[in-house]
Amino acid sequence: MKVMEKIQFIKMHGLGNDFVIIDRRREGEMPPRAVMARMTNRKLGIGCDQVIPILPPQDPKADVFMRIINSPDATEAQACGNATRCVAEMIMKEKNSSSCVIQTVAGLLYCTQQDDGRIKVDMGIPRLKWNEIPVREECDTLFMPLPLDEEEGEMPVGVNIGNPHAVFFVRDVEHFPVKEIGSRLEHAPLFPEKANIEFAKVINRQHIRMRVWERDSGETDACGSAACATMVAAFRRGYVDRKCVVELNGGILEFEWRESDNHICMTGPVSYVFKGEMEQ
Repeated sequence: MKVMEKIQFIKMHGLGNDFVIIDRRREGEMPPRAVMARMTNRKLGIGCDQVIPILPPQDPKADVFMRIINSPDATEAQACGNATRCVAEMIMKEKNSSSCVIQTVAGLLYCTQQDDGRIKVDMGIPRLKWNEIPVREECDTLFMPLPLDEEEGEMPVGVNIGNPHAVFFVRDVEHFPVKEIGSRLEHAPLFPEKANIEFAKVINRQHIRMRVWERDSGETDACGSAACATMVAAFRRGYVDRKCVVELNGGILEFEWRESDNHICMTGPVSYVFKGEMEQ
């Protein structure tokens, strides 16, 4: 009888954005894509928004190299703020340290644990030029040429936080048809790499309410890079201050877009769910 190889994992979440984290530092390579796709399935596998393989770092300054595999089709994302906080908490606990450096496809992310246990991640400098988003044609990324109709809102702000985002400010975010509009705009011809689509309402200068349609994943309870992009978009429009909170379906993330170095920092909680193993 053939013995099936088992993969050990840790299930974690950040504000309901949930992950299956697989430590592959010893193996040095990711599991097969088909296996990771099955892991994301909430009926046939473990169930999660993304599978997060952890590999040996390629940069000597980093502690680990984190990859981000989307549900349901095992496409790869470049950035995920909530997953970064979860992996950072795990690595800092392993190191018995209050800081670590996570390498991603998008670059190095410096992480620290706050006195209240929340994890702070320096998400770097937002990219704002049209060819950095990227979009197919030169345009003003403060008002990109992708309007909703008059009843739905205005033209979006383009931001890249390791992955492309289009942020719409709408009048009624709670009842907005996120699935219908988000799924359509994710694939808009303007975006050669598709895009994450955010729908936000500014409550006051320190508070934004936001819902997100994640590229390749659908609407999720929380998305750290989307929340970062929304804060940047709101500040660029003059709606909020450099410090504010973004309220997602799953909870609240705190942000500061530092004037000193133009880096945006995100602070939020993480939670362990369970450990387990799954047959390949």
